Amino acid sequence: MARKKQLLLPTTVVGSYSVPEWLERLKTDYYQQRISGQHLEEIHEIAIKAAIKDQERAGIDIVSDGELRRDNDVDYFLARIPGVHLPHHAKTYYFDYYEAEVTRPLPEDPETSLGLAGDFGFTRGQTDRPIKFSFTGPFSLSRRITNTGAYKDQADLVRAIALRLNAEARALVAAGVELLQIDEPFLAGYREDVELAVEAVNIVTAGVAATWALHVCYGNRHARPLWEGHYDFLFPAVQAAKVDQLVLEFARRGLDDLRLFRAYEWDRSLGLGVVDVKSPEVETPELIARRIRRALEYVPAERLVINPDCGLRHLPAEVARAKLRAMVAGTEQVRTELASQSHEPPAPPSQRQPSAGTGDGSGDGTGDRDDNGRTTGKRSGARAKQRA
Repeated sequence: MARKKQLLLPTTVVGSYSVPEWLERLKTDYYQQRISGQHLEEIHEIAIKAAIKDQERAGIDIVSDGELRRDNDVDYFLARIPGVHLPHHAKTYYFDYYEAEVTRPLPEDPETSLGLAGDFGFTRGQTDRPIKFSFTGPFSLSRRITNTGAYKDQADLVRAIALRLNAEARALVAAGVELLQIDEPFLAGYREDVELAVEAVNIVTAGVAATWALHVCYGNRHARPLWEGHYDFLFPAVQAAKVDQLVLEFARRGLDDLRLFRAYEWDRSLGLGVVDVKSPEVETPELIARRIRRALEYVPAERLVINPDCGLRHLPAEVARAKLRAMVAGTEQVRTELASQSHEPPAPPSQRQPSAGTGDGSGDGTGDRDDNGRTTGKRSGARAKQRA
């Protein structure tokens, strides 16, 4: 059997997918004890199946479960970590955060599962495409926990959470996961702690034979950034991170920070954010293609993965679908150009193998934007080896 040709510029999502209004209502109903947990789980499975189908129909190469079981980026994990105490389990609105605390050191029993492998197993049964599985990193989780004397140093709490996530990552790989992503959405707000966050990332990835991605954004709470700035704060500390890929946002903020990958000679993959998840405007395929071409000046095609800036949670479903279709179409434009430059015709989709290790676009009535996100006025409708 002929080996499938590796696909340049594989497309993927960061993690979360559009949460329908009806799902938001039903999640809130659960916390108000109007529906049972079993009923909610059945609803989650229906929503996840639809999210995967949307990604497949858009042409996404590496899909996710849309993180639709998770209320937000924190609570799903804190509720499952032994030793994290939640004084109140009720919520007025599902997206609210729990008030969590630790009163004593977290138990070190590595046999206790957080149940994430079961989530992956369900997703694996719904698609034959490569799957990205993500979870929030130890530094960001620690920012939502009150340390009531359990640890003298907050850094020790971060390390303890990292050990727990390492055990869970091992279980995920045993279940068949090949691509794992650590999300650190709070790191941009605590830049002085980047070395601690990288140390914790390395605890999570230690001994886990998967392709690892690290996603760092500027927050996406209610489709609003929590912080602003540049990615300079990541370097050079992130060079020590034992991950295979950085997943960063560029569409909203512009492409200026691409300079960092040349300045610091980053030798691994980049997950390039080319879709602004905080705007309902649908990018044109041409705009996506321009952003990719710009990135190719700094990162070679074989080390570039194409994705939105962040999760699609806060976008209406029709907008999320349109943005993904535009992203796929723009990526295909650049693939065709690269194939032409190499005098080699692009492989048909059935012969392509997305490289997880490198990891309706009509735009009806929306304004086109240049490479840095400024409005122009135009209108247009695998498994990698763990790094030692």
